[in-house]
Amino acid sequence: MASLIQRVFLHNLGIKVVSVALAIGLWLVVARDPNAEVEMKVPLEFHNLPTNLEIDSASFTEAQIRLRGPGRLIHQLQTGDVRADINLSTVTPGERTFDLTARHVHVPQDIEVVQIIPGQFHLSFDTRETRTVEVRPRMTGDFASGMKVAQVIADPSSVLIAGPHRRVAAVEAAVTDPVDASGTVTRATFVTQAYVPDPLIQVVHPTPIRVTVIMEGSGDQKK
Repeated sequence: MASLIQRVFLHNLGIKVVSVALAIGLWLVVARDPNAEVEMKVPLEFHNLPTNLEIDSASFTEAQIRLRGPGRLIHQLQTGDVRADINLSTVTPGERTFDLTARHVHVPQDIEVVQIIPGQFHLSFDTRETRTVEVRPRMTGDFASGMKVAQVIADPSSVLIAGPHRRVAAVEAAVTDPVDASGTVTRATFVTQAYVPDPLIQVVHPTPIRVTVIMEGSGDQKK
């Protein structure tokens, strides 16, 4: 058995020694390489936006950043180790172009920012507006022959929305997720959510919406 083990370990010993030496050498080169580079998509963090303002354009959310540094640090980088901070404290309503430079990017020690794409980005700002709008339920479903929807009641019947002034002013109503009332013959209540399709408008303090569907025969007449 000892002889077998010796043969296994000693077979092609020279090649094995060279392979190990090359592996160690490659590791040392990577670990000590001062010029290793990597590109990362880094999220932008917006800070200090005045409370009376809202971003009124599709937000620019990330940048492509090329970094250089010792190989051992470059290969250990995580997305959370790098961030770009944008200070919005001085913005006013209207349009503004921002420079995106190395001074906006926070990186670990001994890492250098080589390139940022894009070097500028553009945002629009508008005054913050709140407004109460009605909730309009969306109905779907197949109903029994001779049955139809007589009434749909949303509770609460309205929600408070907030966002850029011109966008809030353009909203007619908040809508619910589709409510499938298939099989309802008298009345039924469903729990859903309401939202505004514009992604720059939010529902303030969102709460579940109870949608009650009341059915009647197509031949029924109200007295």
